[in-house]
Amino acid sequence: MMTASTPPWLVRLTDLLLDYRRWWLALAILLTVAAWFPASRLQFEQSIESLYAKENQRLAAWRESKQTFGGDEFVVVAYTDPELFDPDSDRLSDAARDRIEALVEQLQQVKGLQSDSIQYLSVALQAPIGRSIIRKLMEGVLVGTDSQTTAIFCRLEPEGTAEIPRARTYQLVREIADAHNPPAAVVGEPVQVHDMFRYVEEDGATLGWASAILLMTVIFVLFRSIRWMLLPLIVVQVTLIWTKAILVLSGMQLSMVSSMLNSLVTIIGIATVMHITLRYREYRFSKTPVEALRQTMLDLSIPIFWTIATTALGFSAVMISNIAPVVSFGIMMTLATLLVLVTCALVLPGAILLGGSEKVPGRAPAEDSVTKVLGGLTKSVESRPVLVGGAMSLLTIFCAAGLFRLQVETDFSKNFRSSSPIVKSLNLFEERLGGAGTWEVNFPAPPELDSAFLAQVSEFTAQLRQLEDPQSPGRLTKVISLTDGLDLIGFLPLSWRISALERMQPDFVTGLYNPEQGRMRIMLRARERQPSASKLELIAKVEQLAEQRFQGARCTGLFVLLTYLIESLMGDQLTSFVVAALAIMVCVWIAFRSLPLALILLIPNLFPIVLVIGTMGWIGLPINIATAMIASVSMGLTVDSSIHYLSGYTDARRRGLSFSQALRETHQGVGLALVFANVALVAGFSVLALSHFIPLVYFGILVSVAMIGGLLGNLILLPLLLRLVAGGHAAATDLETMPQTVGENGEEVVQA
Repeated sequence: MMTASTPPWLVRLTDLLLDYRRWWLALAILLTVAAWFPASRLQFEQSIESLYAKENQRLAAWRESKQTFGGDEFVVVAYTDPELFDPDSDRLSDAARDRIEALVEQLQQVKGLQSDSIQYLSVALQAPIGRSIIRKLMEGVLVGTDSQTTAIFCRLEPEGTAEIPRARTYQLVREIADAHNPPAAVVGEPVQVHDMFRYVEEDGATLGWASAILLMTVIFVLFRSIRWMLLPLIVVQVTLIWTKAILVLSGMQLSMVSSMLNSLVTIIGIATVMHITLRYREYRFSKTPVEALRQTMLDLSIPIFWTIATTALGFSAVMISNIAPVVSFGIMMTLATLLVLVTCALVLPGAILLGGSEKVPGRAPAEDSVTKVLGGLTKSVESRPVLVGGAMSLLTIFCAAGLFRLQVETDFSKNFRSSSPIVKSLNLFEERLGGAGTWEVNFPAPPELDSAFLAQVSEFTAQLRQLEDPQSPGRLTKVISLTDGLDLIGFLPLSWRISALERMQPDFVTGLYNPEQGRMRIMLRARERQPSASKLELIAKVEQLAEQRFQGARCTGLFVLLTYLIESLMGDQLTSFVVAALAIMVCVWIAFRSLPLALILLIPNLFPIVLVIGTMGWIGLPINIATAMIASVSMGLTVDSSIHYLSGYTDARRRGLSFSQALRETHQGVGLALVFANVALVAGFSVLALSHFIPLVYFGILVSVAMIGGLLGNLILLPLLLRLVAGGHAAATDLETMPQTVGENGEEVVQA
């Protein structure tokens, strides 16, 4: 890849970019202006379904249930009324009934809700007899165990059929709930999912600008130049605009997974420009601006190309996934990574030399100290390789032990800050209404109900109730079966009981039994706020009981989908990671024409992954929706630094420098750029700690840890591994291909 004589094609390309730099810059500006409008129309895919593979059995079961029973997409409004019931009675107080019906009347006017399907307590308790039995049946659903909390269930119209967007429906319901006296809480799994995506979208935009401002400040402190402060941000923003415009024109949407687009492009763009800045500054002390930039481009064009290529390959590996948003993430990041190269080529020559600026990027306040530390690090690697290697090995082993402490987060409320309205509302349901997790078990049923089949259903319901315990995790809090309602009026013929039940509680029968499709279901409630292991065990137990009694029984519901969501996202991450590692290794092999170098490059890129995931285990950070792909992301983030380091090292060796000299030069050149880029990026990502969406906070922390791990891997592990290669046969083989240095007697020699 890197020869003593610069390839002629690179010289011609460099001269072409420099000679016509103003035209290239003008073209970039025109393209950015043209792309601005389509880029602003990029939509956010707000669907949990999209986070599952199309052929996933649990997703298929959920879709079938929605078609069979109309779905359970409810918005639930609840509040506490100390005077809900008359004293020592199962009768609603007149004032409480008026408050419930007034609230229901307001909710019936909200577009997007099925006004004729609203379920509320005053209708359920309208029967003159049997109110105590009905109240017991509705406990944990429409009335709380405290006898003071009541809930109103509002069924949403099917997606795409309402006159207004669902976001507007949720907003209107919340406005009504807030204005109610006392203020009411609003929950429902569709609302929770909407809030999750809303926070990601809003925080991504707001914190993106805050992060950019902080990054600009840090870069300005490092180089004390407005021009060099703006250049990295221009590269990032232009790349993002072009990428988003292409995505819109191709019909793609952002998803929960690809919401990391802005952050990752920022890392790639700023790291690339940082290397150019420091190399340009080095040449400016002895060359004119044009000559310095020309030499910088000749030096760094090929290394930057290979860093972009390997990073793009790393991200493209996730396209083997079966999950559409993961595939789209791979496409988006591959496209954006390649566009960073195009942006740098079109924008930087003209922008750096704009106005004939003679100003050289300044020196950072602590640059001399950093240089000394890097020099000391070089000495340690050379003089104490066993000690340094042993320390890194112990750190790796310690972090690897944290892998066995990893946990998966399925408590949806943990995605939000405890002070957020959604968590406060969830707490009300968890404490007083039997939990916010609604799901079902459905099974085959005859087209016409008979006593024998209903007896089986009743026995199965009794089995499920043995799993009920509102106070313990991993237990059901409520079981609702069709036989519960039918047993209330068991003295009547079956057909009469079904008709009476429909009048007493609309949608009760049709919501649990579909004779045309031949399916029946039993509704279940469980606590959302419980460990993942407890949820998985409970779902498995219900499935086991159902399959023993009804062949073809299935458990489904948003509660089930959300519980298995992380498992879905992580399902093919190991395969993607292996493919990425192999692709990167092959790419490095081609670039450096050395299999040993390609093999050792993987180790410093595996280290930050072990560091990140191990740290998660040790400090108790669970794997959640934003961190499920952290291994693949880490590989894409750190490989470019390794390429730059290896490029600097091999270039120094080919110029005849000894191993020690090459290491020292690389540490104080490329190493300095790596340190500065990491300082700026870690500072910028610290802004994510302010997010309302907790997984974004975790993502910011873990990306920072990954970058620090990559820095340690490239400044400590990679030199140690290069030392091993330099001392063996592989180094001799590599040196045979390096340019020769003329000795005193005219013979060609290689300095060792």
